[in-house]
Amino acid sequence: MDISYKGICGYHPLLISLANTGEPLYLVNRSGNCTSSSGAAVYLNQAIDLCLTAGFRKILMRGDTDFSQTRELDHWDDESVTFVFGISAMRNLESIADKLPEGLWKPLIRPAKYEVRTEPRRRPENVKERIVVERGYKNIRLQSEHVAEFDYRPTKCRKTYRIVVLRKNLSVERGEEVLFDDIRYFFYITNDRVSSSATIVKRANKRCNQENLIEQLKNGVQAMRMPVDNLVSNWAYMVMASLAWTLKAWFALMLPEQGRWSAKYKAEKQSALTMEFKKFRNAFIQLPCQIVRTARKIVYRLLGWNSWLSILLRGWNALRCSYG
Repeated sequence: MDISYKGICGYHPLLISLANTGEPLYLVNRSGNCTSSSGAAVYLNQAIDLCLTAGFRKILMRGDTDFSQTRELDHWDDESVTFVFGISAMRNLESIADKLPEGLWKPLIRPAKYEVRTEPRRRPENVKERIVVERGYKNIRLQSEHVAEFDYRPTKCRKTYRIVVLRKNLSVERGEEVLFDDIRYFFYITNDRVSSSATIVKRANKRCNQENLIEQLKNGVQAMRMPVDNLVSNWAYMVMASLAWTLKAWFALMLPEQGRWSAKYKAEKQSALTMEFKKFRNAFIQLPCQIVRTARKIVYRLLGWNSWLSILLRGWNALRCSYG
């Protein structure tokens, strides 16, 4: 154990996951004073080899600014691995962004979070916003977003890569008075030369789903409780406990999609794949069951019912057919 930059004594685990299914590929326990990217390149390379061995044809890696790993970018590009990493807003990058012609900036239009199938509902009053204005607290409002791009070669790289920059136009207010306007830049480095700038930003933002996986490993399967007294033992506990989350993903992936109701089956499969572990435990595991042993067979009588029971039985049937 050691003290982190937040002043907390503990550990600092590293998690590398498969975004498609949420499966942890590598879960590494580290000392509490480690930086986020400490040792990450080693396990990222191992994750690439693992995915290639499993038969993946395309690999996309993404992470925040702490995982840009500029020393490794040339190596990954040589292996045809696509990456989208955040990169720190350094002064030289901000200077380049400031000098870009205004004609290169394009408005960023973010898609709706979901499709409205009936009629759009009226948004409720933003009570928090009203209180902030009434009491004269400082408030930051987003006015607009624009994207642009330019080429850049990090000092540790031999190759030049694409930098996509997101410019946020903000207004700082106090009460109903606008104090000043503020511009903030967010930079992303990638070797993807085909996708649009808006698509690169969208892909980079999707990495935030990793936070949900970390939350499930912490409070869902309790993999990060650190119940023993040393780094290696807690590491072993983390890996063993995280297998429960992996088994949940495998169960969802095993569900068949073919049949008359294929669209419904695909939706149910996705729901099982993304559900929280607590809900999965209540829906599929903690079911009251009576086991009756007769002369020639064993009967399992489910004594409870929930809406996920049909999915459980389909999964059981698929498992039985696969392994006899």
